Amino acid sequence: MHEVGATFAEYLPEVEKAVSESSARVYAPYWRRLIQAWGGRRLDEPSASEIKQLAWRMKDEAVARRNTRGGRSAAEHFVGAVRCIYSHAESDGLIDEAKNPARRVAKPRRLPSTRRALPSSRVAELNKVASTTGNDPDLDALLLRLHMETACRRGGALAVRPRDLDVDQCLVLLREKGETVRWQPVSPTLMRALQEHARARGDDDPDEQLLRYVGGAPISRRRYDHLWHRLGRHLPWVAAQQITTHWLRHTTLTWGERHFGYAVAREFAGHAIGSGDGGATETYVRADLHEVATALAALTGEPHPLAGARR
Repeated sequence: MHEVGATFAEYLPEVEKAVSESSARVYAPYWRRLIQAWGGRRLDEPSASEIKQLAWRMKDEAVARRNTRGGRSAAEHFVGAVRCIYSHAESDGLIDEAKNPARRVAKPRRLPSTRRALPSSRVAELNKVASTTGNDPDLDALLLRLHMETACRRGGALAVRPRDLDVDQCLVLLREKGETVRWQPVSPTLMRALQEHARARGDDDPDEQLLRYVGGAPISRRRYDHLWHRLGRHLPWVAAQQITTHWLRHTTLTWGERHFGYAVAREFAGHAIGSGDGGATETYVRADLHEVATALAALTGEPHPLAGARR
């Protein structure tokens, strides 16, 4: 445990060991910048104004990409990264809550997302190109179908293991951000494809990652980057609008809400009760697994063993 007066460079390793892998991945670039600027300063030295100034510097120096929004995301993540450090410092007794400068720094307001649901014709184009081009079309077609049917995030797909397949009930166990865990219905066709993929490319360890390259190596987030880059070369609208995997989540959840209502869409998304703006009513309008399976059956046009059933 560090004593009061610890510097950012001395204390950050403690924070890195305490946060989740996903938080560390998001904050790491901003922590590096913070150490470059203030590594030798004590935690109780910077003022709220100095943190704001450094955040706006991050905004101004953000790498300009096609989907950039003026560096607002960089400033937001930097403030979040600093807050994370000071939150742990409070818990460790290194700084008083009243003297925590990060508490007085507001995050830049997040702009509305430009993502939206894709029409079925566009989804068909994505599936056609993914399944007929590239060095592993079977893998890429499987990825798109998995995300369309489950509305899972990339991290959820990458975390799926062979033991997470409930073959009889056509369910996949998804573990996503916020340490959420849920069973998600999938079509019999997708379940067979996941089983075959595991048999052909796995190493017979039920606890290892399911999604793999032909040679057996587990895929990473980079496979998604390559996939969308390739889709953008073949489909100009993908490159122009910066379509990513998360657009598929928007597409499926929007379809679910339009056809089966808000409660089913929320359960499909894996959102926790109380995370939205539905107030106390959310507790009483929760959908169950059978309703999600019924929605999936309508989406895919395939019967599901849990569709229409009741507990």
